[in-house]
Amino acid sequence: MNTSPRPSIARLSSPNASNASPDAAEAAVPMDLIFIEGFSGQTVIGIHDSELHHPQPLLIDVHAGVPRARACDTDRIGDTIDYGMVRERLVRLMAEHRLQLLEAFAEAIADILIDEFGASWVRVKVVKPRKFDDVQAVGVQIERHAPTHRASKLGHGATVLNFLASGMVPAKH
Repeated sequence: MNTSPRPSIARLSSPNASNASPDAAEAAVPMDLIFIEGFSGQTVIGIHDSELHHPQPLLIDVHAGVPRARACDTDRIGDTIDYGMVRERLVRLMAEHRLQLLEAFAEAIADILIDEFGASWVRVKVVKPRKFDDVQAVGVQIERHAPTHRASKLGHGATVLNFLASGMVPAKH
């Protein structure tokens, strides 16, 4: 039995650790990244008539940041973002979306990761490989942050429910 301490896991101080971050508070939060690189699939997307009738290939890279995932300590998948579930959600999005622009498609992926999987930060890259004979790939890459106060996105009712769930009930006047 190995009794040596567990090796430390490298964590980024910020998803943009190699870039100077304008927000010092954001840089102070350790961020664990869950990623999928090279996801490939076929979907109908585009603005030209030639793109709107037949599926074409897309390659997707996703990086989702969570503040120091509890899974590092608990070793439980429920304490982090399950990239298998993210993959399944990407497959479903490819089949169901009705978007035309890669920018809107990337935004939909970012929203899914933040809203459905609880990511604090995401980077999404969507590529059309060999779109043109003389170009290897075209595409977009976006980065998004979750709202600082997620409850504000849900409205006042969600805020009250959060208070109730935490045992803090708003006082009646």
